Amino acid sequence: MITMTLAEIAAAVGGTAHGEATVTGGAFIDTRTPEPDGLFVALVGEHVDGHDFVEQAIAAGAVAALASRPTRVPTVVVDDVVTALGRLARHVHDALTGLTTYALTGSQGKTGTKDYLAAILEGDGPTVATRGNFNNEIGVPLTVLRAAPETKHLVLEMGARGVGHIAYLCRLAPPDIAAVVNVGTAHIGEFGSREAIAEAKGEIVESLTAEGTAVLNADDQLVAAMASRTIGKVVTFGDGGNLRARDVSTDDLDRPSFDLQWRGSGATVHLAQIGRHQIENALAAAAMALVKGLDLDAVVDGLTDARPPSRWRMELHERADGTAVINDAYNANPESMAAALAVLHGIRGRAGRRTIAVLGEMLELGEVAVSAHRSVGDDAAAAEVDVLLTLGDMAAHMAAAATEHRGWQGEAIVTAGRAEAVEWLRQNVSAGDVVLVKASRGAALEHVAEALLDHPLDDPLAEGSSTR
Repeated sequence: MITMTLAEIAAAVGGTAHGEATVTGGAFIDTRTPEPDGLFVALVGEHVDGHDFVEQAIAAGAVAALASRPTRVPTVVVDDVVTALGRLARHVHDALTGLTTYALTGSQGKTGTKDYLAAILEGDGPTVATRGNFNNEIGVPLTVLRAAPETKHLVLEMGARGVGHIAYLCRLAPPDIAAVVNVGTAHIGEFGSREAIAEAKGEIVESLTAEGTAVLNADDQLVAAMASRTIGKVVTFGDGGNLRARDVSTDDLDRPSFDLQWRGSGATVHLAQIGRHQIENALAAAAMALVKGLDLDAVVDGLTDARPPSRWRMELHERADGTAVINDAYNANPESMAAALAVLHGIRGRAGRRTIAVLGEMLELGEVAVSAHRSVGDDAAAAEVDVLLTLGDMAAHMAAAATEHRGWQGEAIVTAGRAEAVEWLRQNVSAGDVVLVKASRGAALEHVAEALLDHPLDDPLAEGSSTR
């Protein structure tokens, strides 16, 4: 963050300064992950009031707070903390000269794309990118406020749960380059249709000026149509795009290699992440970097060397007995479930290993929830998984659909929750098996994956710990 006095912060956000301080670090909302010499943002949630932790934040390294009422430490008091946080982010963004801002969105794969892009750009200069799932009206400004005068690249993942959300985020940090990876059915419960999702996602390219560039998926009709919604230049990726992947192959654990072709040149990429769906993410990231002006060799090196900092997204771990555990527990929707099951199918076909899909519930699907879970069961049967183990009532529809699938020779196991699932896995997983673990964030299936690896997290099997 740029250096700001408490009075300067108050002026930028329309608040009142109580006390004196100089902030040189970023902003944070959790005292467990403080920013040294930073600004503590006291949010009031359903169960926790950040004002109760202001003094703890100061002890952890903050020098001041942004709050809705005075505290016993230097504080900027505002009417609405979230709105003020956004105003501060825009003020800092405007003050950072020489900064290129990249914004990206998509129904699935946006975090993987963000990680690939950050890996590429870090070789070109100081880069700040979204951490974890900080992609909303709180997370985006917190990411912006981590940027400093020396920052060259700012990479922002943007999510939406309604029309107008992404437009607001783009007002906080106007992008120079904006990408839409795809439009799927994640959050269709809130939007009602893929067309409505596309309407919201397309706000990211509408935010561009004539000097900006929109990077669009040529193979997704709803995304490709967004070219008419921007006054910026348009670059496409995919089989029908300006940037393409040719001669695709995968190894025994489904790690892709391909020839990256751009404007008459080509170079070979070997991805460390598993699954052919990673190619779409890599292409989107590569296109954004190439638009910025990085050369093809630098882009290829960045993609090949990339190791995802975002946890629980197709993380591959191999036990000493040869069992492979694919921890994809961070989130799930029907499209990402299908992609992960396709990975299992590929591994089974090439290596002949027994495959076990441990699948939990997908959330926020609204009235299509039952049919969406049944479609995943059909995908599991089509992927010829040897064992489909489900957790929770809604996920049981996956098992029901799979068992009704003509020709499927696998076994379906229905469990109530994590403890029962882990008990079955510990008794039945054999050396050399490949186990996929995947569900929406609320299911917290990372505990299952870690228990299978004998690396249990805190209270791994407590059904109430992270399943709300």
